[in-house]
Amino acid sequence: MLSTFSGLPRTAWIVFAGTIVNRLGFMVTPFLVYYLGSRGISTDQVPYVLGALGAGNLVGPIVGGLLADRRGRRPTMVTGLVGVAASHGLLFAAPNVLFLALAAVLLSITGSMVSPAASALVAESVGPERRRSAFSLVHWAVNIGTAGAGMLGGFLATKGYWLLFLVDASGSLTYAVIAATLLPVGSRSKSTAADGGGIGYGVVFRDPLMRMLLPLLGVSIAIYSLTEAGLPLAIRDDGLSPTVLGLMATVNAVLVVILQPIATSVLSGLPQLRVYVAASTLIAIGVALTGVANTAWGYAGTVVLWSLGEASIGGIHSSIIQSIAPEHARGRYQGAFQWSWGIARFSALTIGTAVYAHAGPAVLWWFSAVAGVAAALGVGALAPAISRRTAVPEPAPEPEPEPDADPVAR
Repeated sequence: MLSTFSGLPRTAWIVFAGTIVNRLGFMVTPFLVYYLGSRGISTDQVPYVLGALGAGNLVGPIVGGLLADRRGRRPTMVTGLVGVAASHGLLFAAPNVLFLALAAVLLSITGSMVSPAASALVAESVGPERRRSAFSLVHWAVNIGTAGAGMLGGFLATKGYWLLFLVDASGSLTYAVIAATLLPVGSRSKSTAADGGGIGYGVVFRDPLMRMLLPLLGVSIAIYSLTEAGLPLAIRDDGLSPTVLGLMATVNAVLVVILQPIATSVLSGLPQLRVYVAASTLIAIGVALTGVANTAWGYAGTVVLWSLGEASIGGIHSSIIQSIAPEHARGRYQGAFQWSWGIARFSALTIGTAVYAHAGPAVLWWFSAVAGVAAALGVGALAPAISRRTAVPEPAPEPEPEPDADPVAR
């Protein structure tokens, strides 16, 4: 089962271990609403803090990608992780809503700085033929850590919310130490505006392939993010208890943790774009079928479908982005992708819930089916362009020896 991951370089395994440690400490955000309630924050003030948390996710990836290319991968990771630990302390000590919102912005900015740098570092450590396995390994670490945090967080919250903050900060600092002592610095860009590389994100948005790819990936991510927004609303409207929602989250976590290494091994021989199209289509159909479920078993069936798609995709998103990125701009390409991810998730949580409430659930679920399948096929249609970008150039043939102009002279 794990044979696909064998032979991956030390850097990939260090990022894998550090990611698990860090994600095991991902407890404050899921329980933030409950923590704010314990602080006496009124319901009408909670959106200010949650909105600040979402806004930071639109800034952090951009900053992280730029710093990863300009200052180096490892320094950017360490800066972000230490910033996360400090932000948790500020969030816990914040005296009022204004400071809670400011701390939430800082938390999400520093937290989302880490991924672009880590992805660029992993991409540098492996050849193109192993990149898909390496990113699948990192994605698996995210799911392992998140599943553990979900189970541990509920227990710790009953003992005191300060424990959540302590564990989160400790996990970030531990990963920072791991990164600072065990990871290589990673390259940084030597390009300048004069050589066409630019000093910002122009190098990304001048790329026509990225301009087509990012919106298509964003649509698929937004539909997947409806599992955080539309699914809870549907379960609630069917009169089912919050326990059912918790069970659905558990089913998803367990399936992905168990199945992702198996899927990576079984599907490793297939072109990654074909796997992406099939898995993304499965996610879209699974999410759309939420609209016909009305029992716990029915919802479980839909969760199984989109969880199978999630396990099959693994880290293919990041692998595709890194495969088409020029070496000097890997951090910014990944930062742009993470920024698109933040926009997609923010749209799902805001626009998605508004459509559910005002246009009706059926509109949301039909959109998920149609737009999700269309976006997956759109990415598949870009396969020739991606293949041309990632093709290894054939070595030039050796020149034929020139015939002797004067054989008599020889």
